[in-house]
Amino acid sequence: MSSITSSLDALVGIDGAMAAAIVDSSSGMMLGGAGSGIDLELAAAGNTEVVRAKLKTAKSLGIEGGIEDILITLQSQLHIIRPLADAPGVFIYLVLDKNKANLALARHKAREIEGSIAL
Repeated sequence: MSSITSSLDALVGIDGAMAAAIVDSSSGMMLGGAGSGIDLELAAAGNTEVVRAKLKTAKSLGIEGGIEDILITLQSQLHIIRPLADAPGVFIYLVLDKNKANLALARHKAREIEGSIAL
């Protein structure tokens, strides 16, 4: 199992990664953050609302199961939100440079890192 700090180091070590955070979705607060180019405190709070809205919508639609990940595609960035399977109230937030990152590889590595995070 990896600490939050070593998990964040691994996340920002992904090719094309700009920043990463581990966020408590009950409060919207970061448990930890790394990288640059984005206000991670603001992003953590805002993306908590994204996760809450998606969970509420899925419940209203009667969709079973949890969120595997949420992808937000911007003009120059990719944002991945990945709730932890072992701690659904916590999620990984990963910001990638769209021109430098390999989305499939980044999703794979984020899933791998998620499985090793110790809270």
